[in-house]
Amino acid sequence: MVFSSILFLFRFFPVAMLLYYLAPRRYKNLVLLLESLVFYSWGEVRYFPIMIASILVDYIASNGIQRHRQSQAACRGFLLLSVVFNLGMLGFFKYTNFLLANLSGLTGLSFPTLGLTLPLGISFYTFQTMSYTIDVYRGKVRAENNIIDFGAFVVLFPQLIAGPIVRYTDVSRELKSRSITPAEIQEGVDIFIRGLGRKVLIANNIGALWTEVSAMNFDVISTPLAWLGIVAYTFQIYFDFSGYSQMAIGLGRMLGFRFPQNFDDPYIAKSATEFWRRWHMTLGSWFREYLYIPLGGNRCSFPRQVFNLFVVWAATGLWHGASWNFVLWGLYFFVFLVLEKAFLRPYLEKTRVLGHLYLLLLVVVSWAIFAITDFAALGRFLTAMFSLRPGTEWLYYLRNYGVTLLLAAFLSTPLLSRWEARLGQRLRWARYLALGVTLIASIAYLEDATYNPFLYFRF
Repeated sequence: MVFSSILFLFRFFPVAMLLYYLAPRRYKNLVLLLESLVFYSWGEVRYFPIMIASILVDYIASNGIQRHRQSQAACRGFLLLSVVFNLGMLGFFKYTNFLLANLSGLTGLSFPTLGLTLPLGISFYTFQTMSYTIDVYRGKVRAENNIIDFGAFVVLFPQLIAGPIVRYTDVSRELKSRSITPAEIQEGVDIFIRGLGRKVLIANNIGALWTEVSAMNFDVISTPLAWLGIVAYTFQIYFDFSGYSQMAIGLGRMLGFRFPQNFDDPYIAKSATEFWRRWHMTLGSWFREYLYIPLGGNRCSFPRQVFNLFVVWAATGLWHGASWNFVLWGLYFFVFLVLEKAFLRPYLEKTRVLGHLYLLLLVVVSWAIFAITDFAALGRFLTAMFSLRPGTEWLYYLRNYGVTLLLAAFLSTPLLSRWEARLGQRLRWARYLALGVTLIASIAYLEDATYNPFLYFRF
């Protein structure tokens, strides 16, 4: 489904853009809404009513708040409607089977699981619409009266499936009036192709290494191969998600929208605190503004700050998936963030190399926890990573994937963008040539390959 959805995007996008550009200014949002609904329905037609319900419920709730400002009880009621609906839909589809499985394990009874599949993008668009209603309740924005404009915001197809999480405040002005210039279209194409290359040429290729390693018997793989495999996954998840985010930002730019940046070279960070200011920035911003700060944030005693962080990171882990390994992954970062807040961070900042090595070790281990859902298998894999188990089979994989690993490491730094900024327009032809080759190679890969996972689609 995911693979065919990406191919459909390539075939759908030229026609969608042509119709969008030809549409009169006053009808562009309507065209965008209809095209986004077509795109979503093609991938998940049976969940089309959920998308319509999401638009209607938050439109009604936000306008109800706006019209009943004089009644605090009414405003709270409409806000509760939005929060219960959004969290209820997310909880039902994402966590029902998880809850039933855990109840079966705790009680010894056999609760049958439901035949549910996770609607594409539900973790992202429920957060977007819920944050909009909360912002209306707080008085940060006025409720959108035009349901076409609001619907276009909810289902913007470039970022609908896997983010970035775009809040209404990010695009409210552009929903009403946006300019689409040749320069912005060119910039959008540039960003999109870069993201496509990161996803298809880097993430997919390096991900094949992790796919092979993860299928092996963790009791016998060597320590070097275990590290090689999880380093491959470390690059795969970064280039997969950041690549899609860049594609979405580029498509948005071509449509006249400026979506927020989602990644800022996170692997060059020197602490977990800095890492989470650079990784999935829109999700971190969402949890900070709508959960951490309402709980008290940093404006309270240190024990209370620790509790606030615990709640946020347990929720962050659970948001990523209905499995205990994701909760453990969130709490793993919680522990290090608390240690850094308590005493560790000043020492890390004094020595750049030490802080960077600390962060890389912390992150690589975290991705092992994230990738392996079975705790017994996770224990065996971590044992393989740290038991100094000998072996030579890793040399075969290093020969096959070494160049891609080096390229991924290089592109995980800001060196390329710095070189481009330094050269300016002097080698513009080389940049265009590189973009053209990247586009052709990516399309060829998509047409021929069967391995094309989007890791964050399942979250």
